[in-house]
Amino acid sequence: MSRPGAYRLDRGGRLDRSRTLSFTFNGRVLTGYAGDSLASALLANGVSVVARSFKYHRPRGIFSAGFEEPNALLRVETNGSAVPLVRATLQPLVDGLIVTTENCFPSVDFDLARVFDRVHALLPAGFYNKTFKWPGWHTYENAVRRMAGLGTLPAGDDKTAFFRHHLRCDVLVVGAGVAGLAAALEASRAGARVALIEQDGELGGRALLERASIDDDIRLWIDETVSELTRSPQVRVFRRTLVAGYYDHNVLTALDLSDNEHPAGPVQRFWILRAREVVLATGAIEQPLMFAHNDRPGIMLAGAMRAYLNRYGVAAGRRAAIATNNDDAYRTAFDLHDAGVAIAAIVDVRHSASASMEEDAQRRGIKVLRSSMVIDTRGTKRLRAVAVDEVSGDGRSLGERRVWIPCDALAVSSGWNPTIHLYSQAGGKVRYDSSLACLVPETCRQRVRIVGAANAEFAVPAAMASGARAGREAAAALRDNSSGLPGAMRDYRSHTHGICPIRRAPQIGGARQWVDLLHDVTTADIELAARENFVAVEHLKRYTTNGMAVDQGKTSNLNALAVLSELTGRAIDTLGTTTYRPQFMPVTFGAIGGDTTGDLYAPARHMPAHRWHVAHGAQLDDYGGWKRPACYPRSGESREAAINREVRAVRSALGLFEGSPLGKIEVRGRDAARFLHRIYVNNVTSLQPGKVRYGLMLNENGIVIDDGVFACLAPEHYLVSTTGANAERIATWLDEWHQCEWPDLDLVLLPVTTQWAVLTLAGASARALLQQLPSDIDFSASEFPHMNFREGRIAGTRARVQRVSFTGELSYEISVPANEAEAFWEELMQQGAKLGIAPIGIEAWLVLRLEKGFLHVGADTDGTTNPMDLGFGPMIEKKVGDFVGRRSLSRANDRAAPRRQIVGLEPMTAGASFAAGAHIVTGDSPQKRSEGFVTSAAFSPTLGRSIGLALLERGQARIDEVVTIFDEGCTLQARVVKPAFFDSSGARMNG
Repeated sequence: MSRPGAYRLDRGGRLDRSRTLSFTFNGRVLTGYAGDSLASALLANGVSVVARSFKYHRPRGIFSAGFEEPNALLRVETNGSAVPLVRATLQPLVDGLIVTTENCFPSVDFDLARVFDRVHALLPAGFYNKTFKWPGWHTYENAVRRMAGLGTLPAGDDKTAFFRHHLRCDVLVVGAGVAGLAAALEASRAGARVALIEQDGELGGRALLERASIDDDIRLWIDETVSELTRSPQVRVFRRTLVAGYYDHNVLTALDLSDNEHPAGPVQRFWILRAREVVLATGAIEQPLMFAHNDRPGIMLAGAMRAYLNRYGVAAGRRAAIATNNDDAYRTAFDLHDAGVAIAAIVDVRHSASASMEEDAQRRGIKVLRSSMVIDTRGTKRLRAVAVDEVSGDGRSLGERRVWIPCDALAVSSGWNPTIHLYSQAGGKVRYDSSLACLVPETCRQRVRIVGAANAEFAVPAAMASGARAGREAAAALRDNSSGLPGAMRDYRSHTHGICPIRRAPQIGGARQWVDLLHDVTTADIELAARENFVAVEHLKRYTTNGMAVDQGKTSNLNALAVLSELTGRAIDTLGTTTYRPQFMPVTFGAIGGDTTGDLYAPARHMPAHRWHVAHGAQLDDYGGWKRPACYPRSGESREAAINREVRAVRSALGLFEGSPLGKIEVRGRDAARFLHRIYVNNVTSLQPGKVRYGLMLNENGIVIDDGVFACLAPEHYLVSTTGANAERIATWLDEWHQCEWPDLDLVLLPVTTQWAVLTLAGASARALLQQLPSDIDFSASEFPHMNFREGRIAGTRARVQRVSFTGELSYEISVPANEAEAFWEELMQQGAKLGIAPIGIEAWLVLRLEKGFLHVGADTDGTTNPMDLGFGPMIEKKVGDFVGRRSLSRANDRAAPRRQIVGLEPMTAGASFAAGAHIVTGDSPQKRSEGFVTSAAFSPTLGRSIGLALLERGQARIDEVVTIFDEGCTLQARVVKPAFFDSSGARMNG
């Protein structure tokens, strides 16, 4: 079988060469092997230009082999699902993969937008802030937006299946190189529940990519360790999973792509992980060198070139040069040479490498140019040659012996920088170590340990030892919660790799040196920022866009700091670093949302008697997250007619309404009354068992947030009722006050909203219906007056009954176990048939309360309404003791006029109406001024006219005044009245 690809080696790599896979790249059919990444398959087929740069549309090739890839961000389609901006280095090759380059026109090989590169002098850093000022930004906006971005969102429905999961573990290990494997092994052997997460499909980290530097004993240890961890019931191993965010309390997020080759279509799983201890073994990222035209296709990180050779059996070129300032890149030269690739030269900025490297190079006959630096390159769509010159010891001046060396691949390395992004997200502090020329971790406020190359321990033995130690310490810390936060391991100085921190070639004329390949940021851009005084690292980042977006500075931040240090004369360790924020790697919104889409985004909640309502023609709408009957229209009856009929039924006879969503919270304990006394604006401690009281709740700013009744069921036992929309929020809010502010109070809070159904009988015949049912509760007016509570059995069903009214009629709010609600509802309907009972929807219920002038918090209040605006000033004055929000109510602004206060409104013209949201205005157009607005409005079938409530400036002092209402361009006159439009004496509900 012939090997797929002109740059594929005859042997080598961790591939299944018996399985050939086919894929397309920009319409061209190519092949690869099972085990390839998309990047390795493209390289094997000799594809040199894979993308165009963001700003100047310069041709770009594959630069790395991992998550740090800044160039090969491609659109990938598989099984009908397309995802933009996929790193080719992380995408496994699958049969039938469709790959497209974006950010180019008409093709990646010939891009008309390359014209921007020709006029780059007109497009320096921050040019958009200086250019698009006249005649205005909107003149250019459409054109700029069309050109901006690196890709386009896929059209149509996404075929990817998204899920969201949660996991708790004792020890979370991020990274499965030798350090991470050692940490997971030791922690699991100590009995900890371990989660091990690796972004690759195989475990072993860079050991999978090395040849000469990893001996057989270490390879055998890796195989045995992976086997033990995979079999262990204590360990859960995640492959092809990217940890993207690290948050407070050791909460991490990860994107699991391990099921992306599912036959039914790609699958993405978003994990929210909670760990008691975290070990970060995230490795290190090799850093590039800076020289003229250092962005040409064919220039690649040295470690990446070695990875493609040893893991995928792919040579990045036929004749390669190596440019380095450290020993590690020599291994790339040796591995390439041993695989049959010609080595043009090793260009080393140092006077000498370590003795072993010198000897190995000499033995292989590889030319080493010492005290030299690559200063320029040639080539367009592929590298053709590099220019080398001698360099002074400080790297600031060149000799006069420039030599052009032909080659089609250049491996570059300026050393390795620990991958500290997650560590920094966790609150970890880092500093620059001049001896290693990289950023190293210092301390962290969370329970996290950072090991291996991520802690600048680059030697394999040191990484294994630190990982094992961290695993043991993490497991021990589970048993000793008093142990301090560990921060970083502190023996990174035990290993150096012979680095000379010269990263940048001296400037040659106007030639550009690239710092951020993704965003086309050059050293000239950083020089401009420095000249314009953007010398703080966060300012530099935003002015130049260096290290932003999906790149997060993986291969650019350290070099940018080095250039800024040189320009400003400040040491790198005094510059600080930019803030590393989630996401470390891009995560699709679909994955974050998971399967909570469509009906699952906000699942409809059904009331206990839902089936009855549906069966009897209820028109259901969404109210506060619940599917509730708006009304029960009869055949041929309009919605408005049904609402009016239901209102009249309650006023004339009897209505039955389900109010199960009302919040129900039991508060029990020795200090229950003291606690609630601090919550409500009115007295609680004086409430006797069997009594009910209306109350308001305020926030700390004195603003009304909820209302309802509370009942004293027994000594030290209370039932708090809230509005349906706020049921969960108020329960959480009460718990927060108890736990955070008054933990010394002896009480228990128990939300029971869904345990009890609420069925309300309202109307003059309500008592008559209940009295004809078998019950151990005395419903007579003398024994069960208004604002009282009773508990017993009705028609064999356990019931809690509160005589309260939201309609102004004689009402009984009956709570029964939710699973018995439908049967009890049917019993009431049957027994009440002769009394003219009718089911009542929520729209009629709201009209009934409006007629009575009762408050609806959230509709008749806003974010500025305090209780005095609602007429509760006398109640507050009588209140003994403090309550939430009381001190805020003493502010002058809360008491001074003109505050907007609740009032009623009646149109002056018969038949006129207005809507909620209409404004009460003074003055003539265009000088109209709003004095308030209508909060609730409806036609009252009881009164035969439209009525409304409003928040009006100084409203309580303006009763009987005629005001002007502005409603959708029309004006009408209305009289300000007291809010109670119907039965203001309360005779009907108190009867």
